[in-house]
Amino acid sequence: MKEPKAIKKATALTHLNHTRNDDFFWMNQRDAKDVLSYIEEENTYTQKYFEALEPLQEKILEEFENTIPSNDESSPFILNNQVFQLRNSKGKDYPTLYKIENGKSTVFFDENERAESKEYYDLADWDISIDNSTLAFSEDIIGRRKYTIYFKNLNTNLFLTDYIENTDGSVVWANDNQTVYYVKKDPETLREFQVYKHTLGKSNETDELIFQEDDERFYVAISKSLTKKFIEIHCESSTTSETLIINADIPKDKPTVFLKRESGHLYSIDHHENGFYITSNKDAKNNKILFTKNIPTSINECSEIQKHNENTLIESTIVLKHYLIISERSNGLQNIKIIHLETLEETFIKMEEETYYLNFSVNETYDTNDLYFTYNSLTTPSSVYKYDLKGNTQELFFQKKILSEDFSPSNYSSERIWITANDGTQIAVSLVYKKGLKLEEAPLLLYGYGSYGITIPDTFNPYRLSLLNRGFVYAIAHIRGEKYLGEHWYENGKFLHKRNTFTDFINAAEYLGMKGYCDKGKIYAQGGSAGGLLMGAVTNLAPYLWKGIIAQVPFVDVVTTMLDETIPLTVGEYEEWGNPNEEEYYWYMLSYSPYDNVKKMDYPAMYITTGYHDSQVQYWEPLKWVAKIRDYRTNNTPILFDCNLSAGHGGGSGRTIERMEKAKEYAFIIGMETSH
Repeated sequence: MKEPKAIKKATALTHLNHTRNDDFFWMNQRDAKDVLSYIEEENTYTQKYFEALEPLQEKILEEFENTIPSNDESSPFILNNQVFQLRNSKGKDYPTLYKIENGKSTVFFDENERAESKEYYDLADWDISIDNSTLAFSEDIIGRRKYTIYFKNLNTNLFLTDYIENTDGSVVWANDNQTVYYVKKDPETLREFQVYKHTLGKSNETDELIFQEDDERFYVAISKSLTKKFIEIHCESSTTSETLIINADIPKDKPTVFLKRESGHLYSIDHHENGFYITSNKDAKNNKILFTKNIPTSINECSEIQKHNENTLIESTIVLKHYLIISERSNGLQNIKIIHLETLEETFIKMEEETYYLNFSVNETYDTNDLYFTYNSLTTPSSVYKYDLKGNTQELFFQKKILSEDFSPSNYSSERIWITANDGTQIAVSLVYKKGLKLEEAPLLLYGYGSYGITIPDTFNPYRLSLLNRGFVYAIAHIRGEKYLGEHWYENGKFLHKRNTFTDFINAAEYLGMKGYCDKGKIYAQGGSAGGLLMGAVTNLAPYLWKGIIAQVPFVDVVTTMLDETIPLTVGEYEEWGNPNEEEYYWYMLSYSPYDNVKKMDYPAMYITTGYHDSQVQYWEPLKWVAKIRDYRTNNTPILFDCNLSAGHGGGSGRTIERMEKAKEYAFIIGMETSH
């Protein structure tokens, strides 16, 4: 089948006395007939390409079925002194939430019932009133991340007539069991910016606006303290934050600012019956922990509990009645520090594998001696441990099951290596592969992200076994832009240092091929969203390195998007990428923006996916990118575009769609290996 060729409609885009010509700018006309027609043409072409790979896709899907139990379930967890568990059932796409009492399980909430006859379904959040009488939950049936909140009487099992539209999905109860707080989105930019209060049984028109964030760099979120004493309103940009609190027992109270925002100061609070613990980056890039008995007028009034350590990043905290618990990261690896609040005795939870993931599980009980934490690695399935804080002992509480009789963690090798970047910086790369593999002959899939300070964890993925068992090496490059080595690791991969993210990834691939960790002619790369930007940038910079690229919902039209303040997220993103209205940032962004740097050269095979309702990266960015690559490339490798017309930023919903999408990704690269 002949590949699609998009019509060119020249559009001049002038900014700072510089003009760019965009032949495919017209594709941003959502729902326009010619746009939908072109997307359909692209989807048909991609569908035709994958027809030859259908037997392989079916085989991969069969492997998924034989690896992951159809009745896959989550670890049990405690909420409102009740025990719950999510369980999947054979033939159903969504999990069912069960309540467990005296060893008996009863259905509490069935997502499948709510999702019936809907092409897309996402349950964003749910919360129960303090007296366990009413359930509040939020849903999206489009994929645009605009959620509607509904309510259910748990005594009668009937739904209330109350519902609230156009929210961010979060819902928090006051302690009167009648009042809920929720966050409204700006209808155009989708920025979370207003906090409202709703009383059950009353019209939404009477809902009270209790806070509005007018600075477009900030978004708003809500939560409740573990003590259940305070409703918390969080205002946050990439570089600055502010928290307001409301007494949860007195919903009529107005919000009180905890610490006034100060440019460059990020902080969070944990309430304790004796005061507040504050995690702050004030003069502490990797964070420090402070304590105050009352709401302070200045951070200088607070006493220091944990000093700043330039080699250890404080990632998150939990404050229980008797314990301060800290999740830390040092040299890329996580550990959990436990401090007894009365004795100040310190205990550490550490793991012995070379690389792993360790973090808190669900811990929603304030007065407890039990801590639940999650552990897994590239070879070890996800496990939840129960730690006795009083006796300093731990036991395996729950572990995800793998059906395959052939599976054992001992069949696979995992290691962490360090490569040297162009500027001499040491970059960590985590690897996993099947034992006995001839590495120098093996294909490799290299994954990366490298933005927003988000560190890609070295976690187990049962889907990945289909690659490893076929002789692939899987690798994660912990490039700058993450916080793998602390705050400085993030700062050296953003703003005017963004290109470090791309060159780190390229250097990782070069090293892996050169040192025989794979066949250097069989390197594939994958990334999504900002990781899709990474894919676009490294493809332009080093097309010869990659046999194939998988770019999911890729942010590739950086300059045009960042100049359009009507697009969701744009203004807030200035603190991640810079403001292109400033000349220095404009030219720097232009130097790496994938769409603007498409060249006449040979491109690797590419599989590019998007969701039509994506609110984070608009569908037209990858659509334009594909059209331009096809127009410029000098070879005939497959360039495939796959748009799910019923999906958002996270892809399609439901277990079936998720597995089909993963099977297509794997079939794309496995097919390239088996066809030669």
